[in-house]
Amino acid sequence: MAQHFQIHPENPQPRLLKQAAQIIGSGGIVAAPTDSAYALVCRLDDKAAVEKLRRIRGVDDKHHLTLLVRDLSEIAHFARVDNAQYRLLKAAMPGPYTVILEATREVPRRLSHPSRKTIGVRVPENAILLGLIEELGEPLIGTTLQLPGDDHMLSDPDEVIERLGKQIELVIDGGAGTLEPTTVVDLTGPAPELLREGRGDPAAFGL
Repeated sequence: MAQHFQIHPENPQPRLLKQAAQIIGSGGIVAAPTDSAYALVCRLDDKAAVEKLRRIRGVDDKHHLTLLVRDLSEIAHFARVDNAQYRLLKAAMPGPYTVILEATREVPRRLSHPSRKTIGVRVPENAILLGLIEELGEPLIGTTLQLPGDDHMLSDPDEVIERLGKQIELVIDGGAGTLEPTTVVDLTGPAPELLREGRGDPAAFGL
């Protein structure tokens, strides 16, 4: 059965963040709040955890998973970013946006889109998630917490425990999340392309 941590949304308890990071580091999958809906997250380099995360979500390797990083400086390690793209990212992040960028070789091939070699990247504006990334010392890989067959995302920690308590290792209760996903913008073409409108205002990318 999944563990259940209540973590303060604005001043996360360091002890609980450390324990959560240890669970992720040992291969666990964690349900965590973000600045949009709740997400399932695991270690970037943990092949078994990533495959399990995809199974829970019911998605294949053509579905973009999202790289969650602490700040813009980390993005360039995992994605190719030119000056124009960087200016757009700087204007919008941190915030409820996922951007599609061309992946670098630092991204394991199983995590980038198999034909396009792209990756979804975001800098969340959530103290718990940022603290978790900081404690772990590396980016997380994640996906919006929406289960197969559902027409809504899970943002109530009690419902997450009820539905996923036997499949994941930890549920972080950081309060109720929103029922809106991130806004997804593709920056790999000549101009930004809106793929999904969510919580973030597309105007930040001139859309």
